[in-house]
This record gives sequence, structure tokens and C-alpha cells, in this order.
Amino acid sequence: MYGRRVLGRVWRQRLAVRAALEDAGFGTEARNQNQPRGSRQRSGPLRDHPFPGLLPKNLSREELVDVLRAAVVDQKGPLVTLNKPQGLPVTGKPGELTLLSVLPELSQSLGLGERELQVVRASGKETSGLVLLSSCPQTTSRLQKFFIHARRAQRPTATYCAVTNGIPATSEGKIQTALKLEHIDGVNLSVPVKAPSRKDILEGVKKTLSHFRVLATGSGCALVQLQPLTVFASQLQVHMVLQLCPVLGDHTYSACVGTVLGQRFLLPSESTKRETQVLDEALLRRLHLTPSQAAQLPLHLHLHRLLLPGTRARDPPIELLAPLPPYFSRTLWCLGLRLQ
Repeated sequence: MYGRRVLGRVWRQRLAVRAALEDAGFGTEARNQNQPRGSRQRSGPLRDHPFPGLLPKNLSREELVDVLRAAVVDQKGPLVTLNKPQGLPVTGKPGELTLLSVLPELSQSLGLGERELQVVRASGKETSGLVLLSSCPQTTSRLQKFFIHARRAQRPTATYCAVTNGIPATSEGKIQTALKLEHIDGVNLSVPVKAPSRKDILEGVKKTLSHFRVLATGSGCALVQLQPLTVFASQLQVHMVLQLCPVLGDHTYSACVGTVLGQRFLLPSESTKRETQVLDEALLRRLHLTPSQAAQLPLHLHLHRLLLPGTRARDPPIELLAPLPPYFSRTLWCLGLRLQ
């Protein structure tokens, strides 16, 4: 009897945690997979909470595992695909709560037993979207080799969606620039390098390349599809800054875009102080945000699609999709943009 009371209390606590997470916008992604592929529902009436679906603060390990279980969009064989919430780091310092730190508990929660999950593909802390995990070392190695070969052949395997503050001058194209990591104001930042020398390349400067395509425009903003063909820290954010269209919610690099008499121009990265992204009054009204709320605006960069190799050599690629976060859908609704 005592054991049943304890189990009942634990079960009620877990239900309460799950209800709180669903109120914050979690737990709906997996259910949305029952919709036809490519279908998206527009956000409903605006709520008091301006950023639905953000990761709740001060989660316990158990609560984070519950969030990640609710975020599973596909589980087949050794592969598990998550729709990672924005703000969750993949790795971190010892003792920090990260995706990597709770993989043992998540593996047990998903019934994998002793087969612990490993990260195959994941984006950074501030980016939402697909995370690919594997419980088989051989499968992990095979997929990592696939991604390396695809990059060398310049075949895109990852597709991101971004909302930009500003509209690119052309509807599609490629962005090429060399980048380096530089320690500025106590933070490692990605900085463009003009005409890198052979010495620069040997010292860590990397040539980067992304494809972009504008999907929709409205209210001075754009919904942009981004496909990186190289891998570098904050590559897509820096690339959109170079187009004078920083990603909405980019509080790291957007200060490098200045405006005088309505004309935008690029400021030098090394000497520009990092500050909260500033939005004009018209855009704040469209987004139904106060300036203080805009300072908390999450990065609108979402890993929407991944391509994996087919089971056999001649099979077509396997497509994995992750629905947009609720706050992202809310922004599209406010701006009159639509993801087809």
C-alpha cells in the first residue's frame, strides 16, 4: 500500500510537470507530426506570453528529460530525432545542464537500456530544431562520414528557416566569406576576414559558404531558407549580417549593421560593441512587443530539415522535418509571412 501511494505521488508530480511544459508550448511538436508533411498552422490569437515554447528556466534533470521526450519527432532503429528547444546547449562546462549531460537518462527513458545515445548532428544553443542522435556507434560513424562527404561535394544536407530584420537585395544566392574566431570582450566571436592569406588559413581562418533563398517578405522582414555548405560557429548569423539583414533575435552580431537616413551599412566586427538588437517602432508594433520584451526576443533560426542517406546506396535520401517553435510561428503570423 505504501509503495502504491509513493508511486501515485511520483506519477502526479510528473503529470504536473508535463502540464506545465505543455502550457509553455512543449509536447505539441510530436502531435503535429500527424499533420501532412509541409503543412503548417498559423498562430492563433496573440497571448499575454510573447514567446510561447521557450525552454522554462531552472529545470531539473528530470524535467529536462521530460522536455526532450516530448520533443522526439522520430525514433527508428538506433536513430532518435529531437526538435531541440531554443536556448538548450548541447555541450557545456562540467556540472551544467546540457543535452549531452542528460543523454544517459534520456536513453533509459526511451527504452534503449544499455545502448546510450550519442550526438550525430546538432546546432548551437541559440538555434532551435533538429538534433540527430544514435544509439549505435557504427551508425554514428556512417552518418558522420556521410555529412563530411556531402560537404566536400557541396551538397546541402541541412535546411534552416530564419526570420530576418531586413530583406535581402536578391531573392536567392550564395554567401561566401572567410571567418575566424576572435576573443572580443571575453567572448569568442566569428569575424569576417577579407582576402585571407595562406598563413591565415593555417592559423584557423576558414572559407565558408551558404546558400539562401527568400521565401516570403512583409513588414520589412523576410522569411529566408538557409543551407550551409560549410561548418563554422555562428556562420549563418554572420552571413545574414553581411547581407545587412540580421536574424531576428540576434543579440550578438546584429549591432554590426548600422543605419543612417534609412540606409544600412556594415560596421567593423572587431570594434563594434555587442548589444541587444534594436527594432524600430513600426516592427515592435507589428510584433506586439515592448522594447523590454524585444530585448528578450529569441533567435529566429530553426533547423527545419535534414537529409540522411537511404538504407541502400541507390535509395533516395531520407527527409527529417521539425515543426517551427510556437514563438517562431507567432512571429510569422504577426508579420503576415507563411512557410509553404
